[in-house]
Amino acid sequence: MSQTTATAGSIPKPSRERPPAALIGPWAWMRTNLFGSWWSTAVTLALGYIIVRIVYALVMWGVVNAIWTVPYTPTGTANTAACQMAQGVGACWAIITDKYRLVLFGRYPYEEQWRPAVVVLLFIGLYVVSGMRRFWRKELILIWIVTLTVIGVLMWGGILGLTPVPEDSWGGLPITLILATFGAAFSFPLAILVALGRRSTRLPAVKFLCVLYVELIRGVPLISVLFMASVMFPLFMPEGITVNKLLRAQIAFILFAGAYLAEVVRGGLQALPKGQAEAADALGLGYWQKTSLIILPQALRLVIPPLVNTFIGFFKDTSLVLIIGIFDLLTMGKVALSDPPWQSFSTEMYISLAVIYIAFCFAMSKYSRNLERDLNRAKAR
Repeated sequence: MSQTTATAGSIPKPSRERPPAALIGPWAWMRTNLFGSWWSTAVTLALGYIIVRIVYALVMWGVVNAIWTVPYTPTGTANTAACQMAQGVGACWAIITDKYRLVLFGRYPYEEQWRPAVVVLLFIGLYVVSGMRRFWRKELILIWIVTLTVIGVLMWGGILGLTPVPEDSWGGLPITLILATFGAAFSFPLAILVALGRRSTRLPAVKFLCVLYVELIRGVPLISVLFMASVMFPLFMPEGITVNKLLRAQIAFILFAGAYLAEVVRGGLQALPKGQAEAADALGLGYWQKTSLIILPQALRLVIPPLVNTFIGFFKDTSLVLIIGIFDLLTMGKVALSDPPWQSFSTEMYISLAVIYIAFCFAMSKYSRNLERDLNRAKAR
């Protein structure tokens, strides 16, 4: 009797046997997703063949048969005869080794180009620190102020023994990062205020101005906004006061980005249930307390993908400043191709520039996906 009771009351040990290899692992995934039927198998094999051919051709052109360096004449001119002979068979990456300083730093004085190089590193470090959630405190504002001050000192010079460099000599990657960073930093708060103003029911005049601003800016292309900032903005300044081209372009970017981001933020505000605002009102919170502590955090979490998508678009749109005489990264690539020995190798130059743009845009996209996943995970808890 006791033996029967002990046997019946015993808890069976969980089985430690692993599932069959046919049900899990890469082979099972391939069999299910790539070779699940004769049609799927045929498409997989055809696409695999095309991909292998493309990759093989790119490796042969870009690595195996590529020209990495070229000799120089006594006058310092590149001898591109080897690249001309290999054209169509191998890439000529020698154009990058010869022109990378011009492309990255523009016409900045050669001996002082360590300064824009440090500026690029400071920008990247600022992005990394700003992306870490443990730094999302009030001290982050101080970090931004100090970093941007150091960047301004390095670029302008004139103090601490640094040679002064006018803005007309700036160019390349620092210009792209300056326009994108300041544009995002100032347009985002502007967008939040405009989105809140457009939803206002107690201030019809403010709502009208916000609607007018958004519709006017969104109704014209960025090129038109840049032209107006370059040509018309100085007309509204007091006599004797001039604004340089870079600042005018920066203002145009801030206004343009603010209009588009305002609609993204407004979409997040409209997607939020009204119960959140009603609960905040029941707690006796004021308008700004309710908005900053309850409404905005939830609304912004809902629109992380379109926000980052908009930032990526503006990062690439910085190349349009060429039309008002500012030489960004893409423009400096075109300037490098104007050198007669290298005019035939635009493919290599544009591929290199595309890699830089893709690196920054992919980093923003990857960060947004991770941030969205972490916030959703916290919400699920």
